[in-house]
Amino acid sequence: MQKKTVKIGAIGLSGRGSGMLDLLLDVEGVVCPAVCDVVPERAAHGVEIVKNKPSYTGYEVRSYLDYREMLTKEDLDAVYIATTWITHSRIAEFAMRHGVHAGIEVGGAASIEECWQLVRASEETGKFCMLMENCCYDRKEMALFKMVKQGLFGEIIHCEGGYRHDLRDEISLGRENIHGRLYNFMRRNGELYPTHQLGPICKLLDINRGNRMVSLVSMASKSRGLNEWIRQNKGEDYDLYGYPFNEGDVVTTLIKCANGETVTLTHDCCLPRPYCRDYCIQGTKGTFKEATERELRFALEGVTESTHGYEDFTERLPEFEHPLWREYLGEGVKKGHGGMDFLVLSAFAEAVGLDEKPPIDVYDTAAMMAVTCLSEQSVAMGSMPVPIPDFTNGMWIDREPYRRGKYCLEEVCEDCFEGTED
Repeated sequence: MQKKTVKIGAIGLSGRGSGMLDLLLDVEGVVCPAVCDVVPERAAHGVEIVKNKPSYTGYEVRSYLDYREMLTKEDLDAVYIATTWITHSRIAEFAMRHGVHAGIEVGGAASIEECWQLVRASEETGKFCMLMENCCYDRKEMALFKMVKQGLFGEIIHCEGGYRHDLRDEISLGRENIHGRLYNFMRRNGELYPTHQLGPICKLLDINRGNRMVSLVSMASKSRGLNEWIRQNKGEDYDLYGYPFNEGDVVTTLIKCANGETVTLTHDCCLPRPYCRDYCIQGTKGTFKEATERELRFALEGVTESTHGYEDFTERLPEFEHPLWREYLGEGVKKGHGGMDFLVLSAFAEAVGLDEKPPIDVYDTAAMMAVTCLSEQSVAMGSMPVPIPDFTNGMWIDREPYRRGKYCLEEVCEDCFEGTED
């Protein structure tokens, strides 16, 4: 039985964290009695976010500068964590070992050991760790998920995706804006932000449930984009002028799956370009291709006029609407990356309220985050293949049943929506 009220604390209140906290409080039944950030002004701002919401009922909201103090003192059901990439895991592990479910913002792992620590903490405590991969709930991704599960693409052979986003200003001004990306680009070289398209791809390919990622190879280009932006916008007197950034401007990663599928990921944040996640699905019956964020094309046997030419997918998307988005559109789409932020927060809050496993569990979280540190290894070794650990310890072959429901990412549960038949 789902709790009527779930107490979720917030840790990390920068731009992303504060925005998501504001949206989380729009989810029915969620209260936030505690917030935390190492920057006192951000922690204080978190309290104001909670108190300024129309849903606020006057309960006490406490602020902390140390997450350990908060998790030791507070009686919480869960925490939402939006700190720097290299601190997500340690906070989530601490939370689970203090009896609290954890939701962590996206980012890659710094080591395989931190992934195993998450898995062990979840298994030993019975608390979950959910990667808050919002792209799994984007409208087109959910429609395509439904189409794949209906067999419209036939057997899936290959998928592509990535994070192609001009972030030169955000990265270069990381110290001024207290943003952690900069130090990763200064000192690391690999697929730093793999999960935005890998999340939906993993769900299409049944990763950790009958399939798994087996190995990867990564290659990084030279690094020039950040230097050029700094030269043009900050000048020679800026201390990072001419800095030898480690991160290649374009990092390409190839992944092999146990069932024979291949996946290509591209990380591309340091060159001038429009935003795009490069989603591509190729199956025995056709193809979907994201040319740009607004140019979505597909060719499917029996669906489009021909497979020798693309048709516009955007115009026909309503035909393939996932029931979650059909319901969402009817009720009114909320703010936050086109609406997907609210859905991933709703999925998280529902799992907390039910005290059940989330649609993106700790094994999914560990497998996706591991791509970052493994890609660093591959790049450092001249693009040698690197094995991907099996965080399920063999259970991917025959897992326990998943939890069905509106937010399920293993199947389309049409019968869980009003107005649909079983």
